[in-house]
Amino acid sequence: MLGIFKHGLDKTILALKSEKPPVITKDALLDMLLEADVPYEIAEEIIYYLPPSQKVAKADLNRVMKTYFLYDTPKPQATPFVQMIIGVNGAGKTTTVAKLANLYKSGGKSVILGASDTFRAGAIEQLKSWAKKLQIPIIASSQGHDPASVAYDAISSAVAKKLDFVIIDTAGRLQNQKNLSNELEKIVRISSKAMQDAPHQKILVLDGTQGNAAIAQAKAFNQIIKLDGIIITKLDGTAKGGALFGIARELELPILFVGVGESENDLIAFDPNEFVDTITEAIFS
Repeated sequence: MLGIFKHGLDKTILALKSEKPPVITKDALLDMLLEADVPYEIAEEIIYYLPPSQKVAKADLNRVMKTYFLYDTPKPQATPFVQMIIGVNGAGKTTTVAKLANLYKSGGKSVILGASDTFRAGAIEQLKSWAKKLQIPIIASSQGHDPASVAYDAISSAVAKKLDFVIIDTAGRLQNQKNLSNELEKIVRISSKAMQDAPHQKILVLDGTQGNAAIAQAKAFNQIIKLDGIIITKLDGTAKGGALFGIARELELPILFVGVGESENDLIAFDPNEFVDTITEAIFS
């Protein structure tokens, strides 16, 4: 797994090494963290909590960094377990839905998809294409159809067939649009009529290449609909892996998965220990 993280963080590792001096002092560490897009306030905070010596020890840095990810990752309790996937267009949301479904199927779980992004016909066709490729059932309708109705039908089908997971794709319009807010709230309300407490997880997909700019977007979504977790996409395509510290700190939500490539197999469960180990290894190796 550490190797997979290293592959996904290749550009971040290169950014860290580009500023690497012979000896890691606090001043040098600050420059390295900023180069990897760790927010300035958090970079300073990390340094503040290190021992008073100007020279930085790997074990001390590792310990401090891991405190930013002390959030419980909830385990699926209900069957079916309903996940609602949220995010703006371009973040890789629909592809992430397919990757998540493939991950569950590869683990021996049964899955059904709900194509509730009825705002774009392309999103429906994209998800149907993924479902066919992965041989996973899907509930879909036509562009303009009520997205809450699609979610209801997908959950109802999963309940009847005793499936393990329902993954609901949603529209990816800008987060400040009132109609999207109303749409997401309605999907949640109607989902709970198909199954009590559904959706059990509302997950935001963030584009990792946006770095710290994604935090404001996430906060806006969290105001519209209370989020339960984050998925970071395109981590392999950016040197901004340090932004995960800011995302975890500012949102106080668990990072559940990260995308580290383009294939259906390139979504992995986020392990904060392995993530921090990779970062500190890059700084000191």
